[in-house]
Amino acid sequence: MQIHFIAIGGSAMHNLALALHQKGYQVSGSDDDIFEPSRSRLDRSGLLPEAMGWFPDRIHAQLDAVILGMHAKADNPELKRAQELGLPIFSYPEFLYQQSKEKTRVVIGGSHGKTTITSMILHVLNYWEKEVDYMVGAQLDGFETMVQLTDGNDFMVLEGDEYLSSPLDRRPKFHLYQPNIALLSGIAWDHINVFPSFENYLDQFRIFIEKITPGGALIYNEEDERLKTLVEETTHTIKKYPYKTPEYRVVGDQTLLETPEGPMPIEVFGKHNLNNLEGARWICQLMGVDQQDFYEAIASFKGASKRLEKLVETPSVVVYKDFAHSPSKVEATTKAVKEQYQDRDLLACLELHTYSSLNPVFLKEYRGALNVADQAVVFYSPHAVAIKKLQPLTEEQIREAFQREDLVVFTQPEKFKEHLYSQLDQPKAVLLMSSGNYGGLDLEELKQRLQ
Repeated sequence: MQIHFIAIGGSAMHNLALALHQKGYQVSGSDDDIFEPSRSRLDRSGLLPEAMGWFPDRIHAQLDAVILGMHAKADNPELKRAQELGLPIFSYPEFLYQQSKEKTRVVIGGSHGKTTITSMILHVLNYWEKEVDYMVGAQLDGFETMVQLTDGNDFMVLEGDEYLSSPLDRRPKFHLYQPNIALLSGIAWDHINVFPSFENYLDQFRIFIEKITPGGALIYNEEDERLKTLVEETTHTIKKYPYKTPEYRVVGDQTLLETPEGPMPIEVFGKHNLNNLEGARWICQLMGVDQQDFYEAIASFKGASKRLEKLVETPSVVVYKDFAHSPSKVEATTKAVKEQYQDRDLLACLELHTYSSLNPVFLKEYRGALNVADQAVVFYSPHAVAIKKLQPLTEEQIREAFQREDLVVFTQPEKFKEHLYSQLDQPKAVLLMSSGNYGGLDLEELKQRLQ
């Protein structure tokens, strides 16, 4: 098959392109800019476009399909050409569904934890050499790409994102997968630019539940009251399996998970990660991995990329980075680090970077999110606010939203870096939470300073 990608450089798109290339498809693609690591990975496989930009002459009648990335616009010249030729045009999730229609589809959804849970499942299956197809939103140790597609595997494990599918398909991605087995980790309002009210956001999860194939299974976190209510309300003919955080304790800097065989040390920590672990255990059980085998495998799971990833540790300072940006994730991640390092002061730094987090209407959702930190810092760029065409923010608005009078707010990258570095000369746990980079903070320089 000949497949062309419009916006091939995206994190998910380039991984799908690599997976199809490995499957033997003829793959081409375009983009207006491609950043690392996508650029190098595409280049190594001979898939990097020769020139950046959109070229309608790359679209021809011999193409079997065009895959349209969310980064492309609805008036993209290549897209227009594909429409003129009447070529099959797929969004990313739509194409994944087409590739997995004959498989048992396992979809991991929820406002938070879905990448970690999917990663845990894949780690366990890989440990026991159980081959499955998959799509996950983070790079994992032992996996070459974030997408694998084969003709022979029975299962397809998919991370179910609730964001929109493509410029032409405004449905949330996870509505397209029609799972046989599904998991929902919890619901916390996000993506305010697409779902303007919490009720509208809730509706997307109601629809997802109804999309589970009749007779299928839903694993759900019963500690989330909103989610529990949604599941109890549905009359859809599916099996429902609730889960909750397992028993665990922290001894020194080590988390011990209570198992039938006794306390077991694990690499991940924090209540939210233990909750994720239990959800993953249920999914693995339905995929044929028993409890004892699950525990043996999960003991070596170190986490997904950018999810509570340890950057550097010295006898006195430990630094973690995390992708957390929504209020529920920020609160859960901050609590996790504080619980794990109870004998150290915690400096929690958050960059407000997404459309939702920089929106004055949504900002109040962060109330109390940084309360457990001994010191709390928020960084944001007024330029980013202007680019997103949002109302200007003030430092006072941010302090009011977080309900923390001693909150330190920075808008200049150098000032933030100066403050951060000044805190590294005393015993401390440092948590850097952002989907951006604090205006250009060099993490390698930070690591070298401490080593």
